[in-house]
Amino acid sequence: MPRKLVALFACTSGVSVANVYFAQPLLDTLAVDFEVAPAAIGGVVTATQAGSVLALLLLVPLGDQHDRRRLARLQLLGLVLALCGVAMARSTVGLMAGMLAVGLLGTAMTQGMIAYAASTAAPRERGRVVGAAQAGVVVGLLLARVWSGSVSDLVGWRGVYLGSAAVMAALGALIWRQLPAQPPTAPRLPYLRLLKSTLGLLRTDRVLRTRGTLALLMFAVFSIFWSALALPLTAPPLSLSHSAVGAFGLLGAVGAIFAGRAGRWADQGRGQHTSAAALVLLLLAWIPLSFTQSSLWWLAAGILVLDVGSQALHVTNQAMILRGPAELHGRLIGCYMLFYAVGSGAGAIASTAAYAHAGWSGVCILGASVSAVALAVWIATSWAVAGPHQQPSKNRQPSVK
Repeated sequence: MPRKLVALFACTSGVSVANVYFAQPLLDTLAVDFEVAPAAIGGVVTATQAGSVLALLLLVPLGDQHDRRRLARLQLLGLVLALCGVAMARSTVGLMAGMLAVGLLGTAMTQGMIAYAASTAAPRERGRVVGAAQAGVVVGLLLARVWSGSVSDLVGWRGVYLGSAAVMAALGALIWRQLPAQPPTAPRLPYLRLLKSTLGLLRTDRVLRTRGTLALLMFAVFSIFWSALALPLTAPPLSLSHSAVGAFGLLGAVGAIFAGRAGRWADQGRGQHTSAAALVLLLLAWIPLSFTQSSLWWLAAGILVLDVGSQALHVTNQAMILRGPAELHGRLIGCYMLFYAVGSGAGAIASTAAYAHAGWSGVCILGASVSAVALAVWIATSWAVAGPHQQPSKNRQPSVK
């Protein structure tokens, strides 16, 4: 695949996912502007996340049944309109509806692009291409908060969404001309039957179940850490500002570098070794992280190790589940990311509860325990998935209904 096309997939994935996270640094401003109680304004984030889950179930699988380029064009147009709708919202109901649409279409574009890239790539380079697209997602997540805060300070929060709509429209011009057509190769299923076949993959695809379970535990670990990090850092004796706390997230850029490398290793048949190394890093990361309240240098080291392990495992998982037929890629990605949603939500809830009962040490024990469980799951299941990783499983046929 030409490098320019790989870069376009990565850029589109990153810009699309950023839209889903713009609101997080703006909650206090939105609460004042719409006269909503601070305790209730979190519903904005809930609306975008609800849209994300709906996208995984209802929209991402459509790529298996329709020309992915045409679908990407329509979703991008819808996302631009949703961003404009948020920027022009005058009521709480309008704001929530706009955020739901942004979460729905932003996630559909992001995961659809990853499935699109995997389907376009040759099998021998699929891991590399998926890794590049995932690196774009990581960078998009990091820059979302930077864009949101900076533009909001200059022109207000509405300018954040109008500016992003303009960027998406400009990107749409490239997508319109540069992305290759990819008409479906499998017979078209009725929509409800397509959705049923999506959930059916969880029952029939052993690789998806195994890698999804690892993803659930990995994202739970990731969420356990990031959900509770601000609590010890903003409390005495550290008493850091929220801007300073957010700056630690920029260390995640290192993970984007290793995401592409992990994809190459998966292409070379070393996915199992990469998975083992990534899971060991997830567990070891909690050693320096446990010294967070003693030294911020230990915190930085722990973040680097945690992020590299998380991104390496995430890309390896995607490269392995996408070795099946291209006409299943949308449904495979949709199912896989459902594990992410469950893991992230459970990790956030467990993390704050652990901090309330046992402080930062309780969070570290919880994170290390879940990391150990993930490593144990890999050890217990590695023998079962070694065969399917060498060639597509017989269960991975387009006839899954």
